[in-house]
Amino acid sequence: MRGHRNHPLWFAFLLHRLSGLGLALFLPAHFWMLSMVLTDPEGFDGFARWTDHPLVKFAEFGLVFLLAVHLFGGLRLLALEFLPWPARHKTLAAASIAGAFLVSGAFFLNAV
Repeated sequence: MRGHRNHPLWFAFLLHRLSGLGLALFLPAHFWMLSMVLTDPEGFDGFARWTDHPLVKFAEFGLVFLLAVHLFGGLRLLALEFLPWPARHKTLAAASIAGAFLVSGAFFLNAV
């Protein structure tokens, strides 16, 4: 690996990019389930019962974490583009991941 790929901000970029790809893979399944509400309500009721399993609740935590990481990482990138360049970018990247854990952890505790 090249030297710049060991930098913490490169890992923040990579996490933002991978979370965006993971969310893009999730969206077709999400829209399919939304359409199922309109076209097959009984099938959706079965799916809704399936989502009560603990493993699915944990997967929901992962999904909310991806959403939060993507949101906070995007806010960090917007700040990079439009605000003056501070010397504390590593701290901002770590704060964005901490904020994502806070949001997704609160969701997980509420879901359980």
